[in-house]
Amino acid sequence: MADQRKIRVAVVFGGRSAEHAVSCVGAGNVLAAIDPDRYEVVPIGITRAGQWVLADGDPARLAITGGKLPSVESVARPDPVPAPATAGLVVTGPGQVPRILADVDVVLPLLHGAYGEDGTIQGLLELARIRYAGAGVFASAASMDKEYMKLIFRSHGFPVVPYVVVHDRDWRPASAGAAPSAAVQRKRVLDEIAELGWPVFVKPARGGSSIGTAKASDGAGLHEAIEAARQHDPKVLVEAGIAGMEVECGVLEGMDGAPPDTSLPAQIRVNGGQEFYDFEAKYLDAATDMAIPAPIPAADTREIRRLAAAAFDAVSCEGLARVDFFYTPDGQVILNEINTLPGLTPGSGFPLMWEATGLPLPQLVDRILQTALRRPLGLR
Repeated sequence: MADQRKIRVAVVFGGRSAEHAVSCVGAGNVLAAIDPDRYEVVPIGITRAGQWVLADGDPARLAITGGKLPSVESVARPDPVPAPATAGLVVTGPGQVPRILADVDVVLPLLHGAYGEDGTIQGLLELARIRYAGAGVFASAASMDKEYMKLIFRSHGFPVVPYVVVHDRDWRPASAGAAPSAAVQRKRVLDEIAELGWPVFVKPARGGSSIGTAKASDGAGLHEAIEAARQHDPKVLVEAGIAGMEVECGVLEGMDGAPPDTSLPAQIRVNGGQEFYDFEAKYLDAATDMAIPAPIPAADTREIRRLAAAAFDAVSCEGLARVDFFYTPDGQVILNEINTLPGLTPGSGFPLMWEATGLPLPQLVDRILQTALRRPLGLR
């Protein structure tokens, strides 16, 4: 009997967002873990300029080496390379999608941030009727925009961190001779932020990996932090500082219509001197680690897992997600955010939590792909 054909998977990584390097590191980790006896992998990189290229799938070239972050540009193949099947992939211009996507069984998008995690590539794949892993268009878009994510959570009655949204129109300086409406808008927003108390955390509304995120302890620091966040996104979120433990919980779509499964929660421990869990602490500081399971009472652990699954369902998520919480000294569980495409780097919480729960990375990747393959095309 002839051997069964391998499942053809396009692993898409890199992208145009500020999280390009994080995506590359995660892709390297996944490429090292995916079962070569079951899957035929086509590594596709998207450069920072938006070009889709066939990439070298050597995981070692996508690792952080000596503090240097990888990129698609560093692993892109210089010449058009014929694909193993009928279609070929050529290096294309920005916005041109390679034909090879029509010749794969499933796409595994490992893109973070804008132009990948926000529903854009999901919409493209939906239009092309190509199966893909992870959340759909709505869940991706709603969860990427922290304003709308929190609106959905609040509508479900979930406990969320108090916040203020700073829209672009709220922060524009008044032009010479113009009506003072801009100054009025800014004062209104500043008054709302003052009601949150100090400190506050300022972040791009549609960002991730803590890029552009800063802690502000006074008005001067707030202005500086908002300006820094606006370099990444014209819409900014300002959140009240919560004293407590940072806790994460992994979620996987249930198999064959079953409810979502949740991992053991993890406590984030930042030991490198950073004030909060910023980009350096997440990816470059070896002193940052996790306690899995998080050292909290069993009843509160169950509540975190319950809320993680409820948040997953609230945004109509699919595939996988990581849900972040604060756990206060008096035992309150506060929902912070959901990430529909959590980091998959060697130090990321999502794969570490699932490994501690009994699902190591090769099996985790297999489950994510199998869930996607079982999902019908078209409207859910």
